[in-house]
Parts: sequence; C-alpha cells; structure tokens
Amino acid sequence: MKHTLTGMGERTFMKLIVERETQKVVGCHILEPSAGEMIQLVGVAMKAGATKQNFDETIGVHPTAAEEMVTMRTKEPEPAVAEAAAAVSN
Repeated sequence: MKHTLTGMGERTFMKLIVERETQKVVGCHILEPSAGEMIQLVGVAMKAGATKQNFDETIGVHPTAAEEMVTMRTKEPEPAVAEAAAAVSN
C-alpha cells in the first residue's frame, strides 16, 4: 500500500514460504528498501513457530509495505495439481 498511495516508482516483492502439512512459516523473501526491518520481525515470528494463519489474523500497519506480509493470499497449487497442469499444456 505504501507505494500505491504515495505514487512512488518503487516496487516491493515478498514471498512467505509455508510448510504445507503444518502451515508453519519456514522462510521469507523480501526485496524492498525496508526489507531489513521487516525480515527481523519475520525471523522472530518464525522462531516462535508462527503459522500462515497467524500472519493472516494480524492487522497490518497502514499504509506501509510491511502490511503486505499479513495480507498475502495467493497460494501455490499442490505439487500434483501443478504437474498435471504442466502435462496438459505440453
């Protein structure tokens, strides 16, 4: 939201890595000028065993780039579904 509301030309890229079975957050990628401050908090959450649901239930600070960490909803397909889709397109 920070970049949308300010009209700045900067872009932010983020990805949470979630273990499918437990839904625990096990990793994170952040490309953003304030990534260092955000990744520190993600590290604390991971150390505490936070799940994707914990992130989803957190209210983001608005308007900041960090709020995107708790509003991400795009899920990668299950591996078998992804393989089937790739087979159909070939």
